[in-house]
Amino acid sequence: MKERISMNDRWKSDVQLRDVSEEDLPIFFEQQLDPSANDKAAFTVKDPSDWEVFSTHWRQILSDEAITKKTILLEGIVVGHISNFKQFDQQAVSYWIGKQYWNRGIATQALFKFLNHVKTRPLYARAAKDNLASLRVLEKCGFSIIDEDKGFSNARGVEVEEYILKLGAAT
Repeated sequence: MKERISMNDRWKSDVQLRDVSEEDLPIFFEQQLDPSANDKAAFTVKDPSDWEVFSTHWRQILSDEAITKKTILLEGIVVGHISNFKQFDQQAVSYWIGKQYWNRGIATQALFKFLNHVKTRPLYARAAKDNLASLRVLEKCGFSIIDEDKGFSNARGVEVEEYILKLGAAT
């Protein structure tokens, strides 16, 4: 019989969070250049290869004290980022994991740790309906689907359906 892992044991890992530094930006930029990662995320910038747009966007994020932004590390290596910000007049969470680190539970561990740091509730997230991995991450961390929406995906060049998820008190 397989032993059940407690939540405390389950989240003990080499995944850590720290404040984003300017030195992380070239790594984030390189990660978001992957076409299949952009397709999976769906809602990305029009031209992921435009360093000027990328760096301007991140300078704004870094200077905004209302945004909680963390670098995700695995065994000391930068593997992605996670943030809490206001979107559509609601507090939201978003994350990005470099494709070479997918399917290892890193996003789930990072989000779980982030949610222990960011106490804002309710907290919302959005994911393309076909991004099953991201939906699983959010649901494992307590988010529930509450609505649907759709919007134009720069990465796919078409309108894409998405789920809106919520963590916190029911409406």
